[in-house]
Amino acid sequence: MFDKDYDVTFSLKRLWIFLAVGMVLSFGVLLFFGAEIYRLKPPIPDMVVSDNGDIIYTKDDIEEGQNVWQSLGGMQQGSVWGHGSYVAPDWSTDWLHREALALLDVYHRDRVGSGYTPPSDEQRAFLQVLIEDEMRRNRYNPANETITISDDRAIAVRHVEDHFTRLFSSYDNIDGQNLRDDYAFPPNILITPDQAKKLSAFFFWTSWSSVTNRPDDTISYTSNWPHEPLVGNQPTGAAFIWTIVSILLLLGCAGALCFYYVRQYDLWRERIVPEGGAATKNPLANAKLTPSMRATAKYFWVVVALMVAQVALGILTAHYAVEGQDLYGIPLAEFIPYSISRTWHTQLAVFWIATAWLGTGLFMAPLLSGKDPAYQTLGVNFLWLCLIIIVVGSFAGEWLGVNQFFSRTMNFWFGHQGYEYVDLGRFWQIFLFIGLLLWTGLVLRALYPALKGGHNRSLIALTLLSAVAIGLLYGAGLLWGQNTHISVMEYWRWWVVHLWVEGVFEVFATAIIALIFVNLKLLRASTAAVAVIFATIIFMAGGVLGTFHHLYWSGTPIGVLALGAVFSALEVVPLLVIGFEAYQTHKLEQNTQWINHYKWPLNFFASVLFWNLVGAGLLGFFINPPLALYYMQGLNSTPAHGHAAMFGVYGLLGIGLMLFCLRSLIPDNRWSDKWLQQAFWGLNIGLAMMLGLSLIPQGIYQAYISFTESYWLARAPETIHGPVMTALVWARVPGDIVFSWGIFSIVMFMYRAYFGEPVNEKEQTAKA
Repeated sequence: MFDKDYDVTFSLKRLWIFLAVGMVLSFGVLLFFGAEIYRLKPPIPDMVVSDNGDIIYTKDDIEEGQNVWQSLGGMQQGSVWGHGSYVAPDWSTDWLHREALALLDVYHRDRVGSGYTPPSDEQRAFLQVLIEDEMRRNRYNPANETITISDDRAIAVRHVEDHFTRLFSSYDNIDGQNLRDDYAFPPNILITPDQAKKLSAFFFWTSWSSVTNRPDDTISYTSNWPHEPLVGNQPTGAAFIWTIVSILLLLGCAGALCFYYVRQYDLWRERIVPEGGAATKNPLANAKLTPSMRATAKYFWVVVALMVAQVALGILTAHYAVEGQDLYGIPLAEFIPYSISRTWHTQLAVFWIATAWLGTGLFMAPLLSGKDPAYQTLGVNFLWLCLIIIVVGSFAGEWLGVNQFFSRTMNFWFGHQGYEYVDLGRFWQIFLFIGLLLWTGLVLRALYPALKGGHNRSLIALTLLSAVAIGLLYGAGLLWGQNTHISVMEYWRWWVVHLWVEGVFEVFATAIIALIFVNLKLLRASTAAVAVIFATIIFMAGGVLGTFHHLYWSGTPIGVLALGAVFSALEVVPLLVIGFEAYQTHKLEQNTQWINHYKWPLNFFASVLFWNLVGAGLLGFFINPPLALYYMQGLNSTPAHGHAAMFGVYGLLGIGLMLFCLRSLIPDNRWSDKWLQQAFWGLNIGLAMMLGLSLIPQGIYQAYISFTESYWLARAPETIHGPVMTALVWARVPGDIVFSWGIFSIVMFMYRAYFGEPVNEKEQTAKA
């Protein structure tokens, strides 16, 4: 099975063994701590009662409240425990702050007097002690599964519940209406007061978990997140220690890896060129285009259409942060409210990028094997139709769910689950999972003859394994139910968002790109196999357990914080030697003249290297250490990292892969380098402007407020809609315009390729 002609440091066989052992150990630890999350998650009580025996909330209230929250858009309308959108508050934080203020008022009236008199410093310190003792003390009784709170705290809870009831179920209160505008709430969607009470029960419980000390401990279930001085929520010692450890580990491993690359560079350089030298003409010029390969063109048209829709919805979503419910005075929120526009915007990112990669897999498999299996074209066309149905059906279901046309159970199955990036209803999730399994089968059956052929077997085997993982790993999104504990749901959700999108898809793309270079006869197969498997080992060593950096404050054990800090630092390490990859790519392109045929696909691949370092590396590590994320989770530093990594890495990679496939599908006399040049620079410069002029400054400004004041204030309307943040949101417009021109150029390229006039032979010769 293994190539035999390369033995620089490790044989391929040893690398495969290291990869297999590493995956078993990494996923073993991931599953073990998943079991710990199940065991140690914050308890959901059967009842919340006051000292005098009044029932405040029941378990049914809390679980039904979670369903109500999901039906309103969930993480797309504010956040819980820092996960979600940024215009509305973090609801657990908002409840915590309001309850602390209400309890302070109750204590103040009891101890100082009914008329408001500012307390002295001594009185303030005394009241602070009372509040911390009341709210941090764990009075959960596991014997009868009951949380008991004081009568004073019960008064404060009812006061906050009244605020949320008016906010979510009434237009009448002027302050509430102003907040609804500030939070970009749907203008025509209300819930009943009873539903609002149950929603309040869910928010109370998430807040209770944020401040209540774990049994026999002095830190809360969420490791004292969020930062809230009113209740004594401060960073834990573990957050400090593991932040320092992660930085030291990053520096040490980065130095070791750089030393290894430099030490091995001469050996790698000697072995990088294929035996017999680089190809003198395009090896794929006469490649046979099978019917199924031609059928993939429609996938790339869908990619372009979804990109256009995503950018339009992104502009609308960003603008809601300024006007709340309008777009330059047009009341679009009556038709596409913020929770829907952001749902579709984030979901489209996954859909179009995944479609580009899926189309590439379907195109490359017959290219590598040289033939179509029986009914391959039918399978490609059927899968395309299924993808269209999933996109349209899930979007319609999400709109109907948020507009309250579904019951809670129907919403879970066909509407809006409320969980970012996996918002689509369970029926559509299952449909997509089946579609991915179908794609896996189509790729496997087309690639299998190439694996049997004896060439590039290690690369093809890794491609096959990653394809299988793409199909299976999305199934992790099916492992929670309608009323699953949110800590458990978050654990499985990040299997999909981190491991599926950021993990195996990247391995698949890396292997495909290596196969492209090998088939272009620019890179020796054995060298490529060693490089790709070695990179996969390094990446997955940090990537699998690096999943835990998303779960620091989600009601998880301290061990999750330690593992997330250490291994998320390791995720950055391979990105620090990305300059070597960029240099090698450049050298490969300089070896031949005919490579200009693939100039723009290769340029997009090169830009991925830059954004991998900046977006995934620098901006990722900027927020990933525990101490940094304690203050910055759910602030605009997160979308800065998200845009740079999601579009800058996975999006541009998807475009590059799409263009490589289209280079064979589109005749030379319809291929327009002019539009691709504008697309390349428009997308890259526009993204850089978006980050540098708007998102990064917003995140830094909010982080300063979170650090010096409280996390609540960093997310409060007076900050989000204050003059600084408003100006920074408007500063995004120039970057959006440049970026939109890049998308328009992609559209024009596709139009020119399929509907424009062909370039005549004379013009084509002059162009060459």
